[in-house]
Amino acid sequence: PAQLASIFKLKSWLYWSWTYICTLWFAMVLTMVYVLRSPLKLQETVNAASVFLNTLTPKFYVALTGTSSLISGLILIFEWWYFRKYGTSFIEQVSVSHLRPLLGGVENSSSAGLFSSVNGDTEPRTNVAECKVWRNPLNLFRGAEYSRYTWVTGKEPLTYYDMNLSAQDHQTFFLGDTQQLRPEDSVMQKAWRERNPQARIRAAYQAIELNRECAAAYVLLAEEEATTITEAERLFKQALKSGMKLSGKDTNLVVYIKRRLAMCARKLGRIKEAVKMMRDLMKEFPLLGMLNIHENLLEALLELQAYADVQAVLAKYDDISLPKSATICYTSALLKARAVSDKFSPEAASRRGLSTAEMNAVEAIHRAVEFNPHVPKYLLEMKSLILPPEHILKRGDSEAVAYAFFHLQHWKRAEGALNLLHCTWEGTFRIIPYPLEKGHLFYPYPGCTETADRELLPSFHEVSVYPKKELPFFILFTAGLCSFCAMLAMLTHQFPELMGVFVKAVSICTPHRTQKCVGFFVVVFLAFLSSLCALNIYFFFV
Repeated sequence: PAQLASIFKLKSWLYWSWTYICTLWFAMVLTMVYVLRSPLKLQETVNAASVFLNTLTPKFYVALTGTSSLISGLILIFEWWYFRKYGTSFIEQVSVSHLRPLLGGVENSSSAGLFSSVNGDTEPRTNVAECKVWRNPLNLFRGAEYSRYTWVTGKEPLTYYDMNLSAQDHQTFFLGDTQQLRPEDSVMQKAWRERNPQARIRAAYQAIELNRECAAAYVLLAEEEATTITEAERLFKQALKSGMKLSGKDTNLVVYIKRRLAMCARKLGRIKEAVKMMRDLMKEFPLLGMLNIHENLLEALLELQAYADVQAVLAKYDDISLPKSATICYTSALLKARAVSDKFSPEAASRRGLSTAEMNAVEAIHRAVEFNPHVPKYLLEMKSLILPPEHILKRGDSEAVAYAFFHLQHWKRAEGALNLLHCTWEGTFRIIPYPLEKGHLFYPYPGCTETADRELLPSFHEVSVYPKKELPFFILFTAGLCSFCAMLAMLTHQFPELMGVFVKAVSICTPHRTQKCVGFFVVVFLAFLSSLCALNIYFFFV
């Protein structure tokens, strides 16, 4: 410990002395130049440079400033593209990664590992827990739904990262209760890992040839080969029949199949049958709450407009001790908004104030928006929807897409609910002005959602970012530099004599040695560049 303390003190002293060392070095350089001015023939060099500048025509400086404007414009385009794709400035990222350690910058690791809870207490915070990816409870069928989108648009709705997570889920979920794998199970383990869909389908048929009662193989065919929901339902029924014949039936496999059968019934319009299947499944396997089957049940009950049953499910699962989701928070807000939205008027509310029921609805909307602030833009159709991914990140854009894809119709069915949402959702941000530092009803908003959502959502979708990032300094810097150089080039080209008169008027040189306008441009350009560079260094490192 004593040795570590001495090393730490040494590093601290070096960081503290960095500014003084730079100042001392700069002073030594100036002193050396002054002492060696005669051997270096500085006066003759300055005179020669002056003669050289006087021989240059304005066309040279037009080309110089035009080239500078072109280069800075290309840098600006690259910086803007990189910021839109990755959410950060490329130059800033390189500067922080490589230059900050050299200049003594140290990341504040102590604050990164802690965060304040709702009551102000400090608790440990891990990025892994924040950015845990969950299986989408209402994920679509690959063959009957995702593939159709690909056939029509030519775009892939699922990312490789998302499909790889699904493969890992299937390998873990369908391994079975036995320690020793059967031959068909080994084939299916390899099948889930195949990247090519046709290779997965061929492996499933190979497993069926080894054992006609291989339930996992029928599941894969139902998910990926079936081109209609009806065909997928038939294969799932065959998988359930085979799964029930297993000695010591695989509970995970049976639960998965029954849930997908209920989803098939929901998609085929047999909603009451789907609700009964989901209720029976939750009653039969009450310990599998992590599968979030209640979210499937909530969506089906909303389709039936059985709002009393929806409220009963929320009373059980919208508990402070249970993890939240966008489905729980926004469904609760929908029920409260539905009670007052048909008669709600912003003008009347501003005159008389909000009633108790309206206040409860607004608070429920604020609670939902604080949990996931990306959802309202999809419900209000301010952003276009895409097919939801197979995995979602809670409080992220992927969860917002998945929720709005299935629940937008339910909000439209409740008269005035979207109008109430439109009038009140932005008020949430006045309650939590610094969402990354402190929350109101929930923990602070995690800062890692953007990166995870970019991995889960396809590249053609513009990921929603919260809180909205300001433009990086380097984009503004390159934009100003490009505009300044272009202005100099245009003025020098269009009005060379007028610019020359202007330079003579402001020149500090003697009348007999007046510089041409281009020399003035060079000086101004260098001064502008130096000041911006100094400001940039101060902004990032000091």
